[in-house]
Amino acid sequence: MTFFVPFDGSVLSRTALVRAVEFADVFEERVVAAAVIPAGNRDYAQERGWLHQDESFDRSRIVARLHQQVASIAPAADFEHVTVGRFAPSGTIASELRDLARDEDASIVFIGSENAGGLSSTLGSVGASVAAEDAYDVHIVQNGDPAEASMLTDESPGTREKSDFYLP
Repeated sequence: MTFFVPFDGSVLSRTALVRAVEFADVFEERVVAAAVIPAGNRDYAQERGWLHQDESFDRSRIVARLHQQVASIAPAADFEHVTVGRFAPSGTIASELRDLARDEDASIVFIGSENAGGLSSTLGSVGASVAAEDAYDVHIVQNGDPAEASMLTDESPGTREKSDFYLP
């Protein structure tokens, strides 16, 4: 069983990762955080805070930063990433995340989304599309300020060594 977290570095995705680790500690399960990166799309990367305004697109730099964020929150979590076309629509990004979740044999997907749990959602919502899959349960995180987040980050029981392949 694996707890899977679509991760883009947003407050809600960080909170979803915290929740996944909390659950994983109880159930002694593996956590995988995954990012989908549109190749060469500097504007997309800057909008998500992956690049500073003066930086050119550098996939390795983006992957390293996302990996560092994951490792700082959940040192024992695995990190995966996939690159898609430069102007990939949200449906393509959601499809890649669903595929990754299935490949990782996810039993629960922890999604940080403001609207994934709504009865109606926009067509462009990655979270809503990932949540629609029936191969796994879905835990939707809509509150970006969990009471336990700072404690978990500071005192995470996940002490297993992780790959530093993407870390600078």
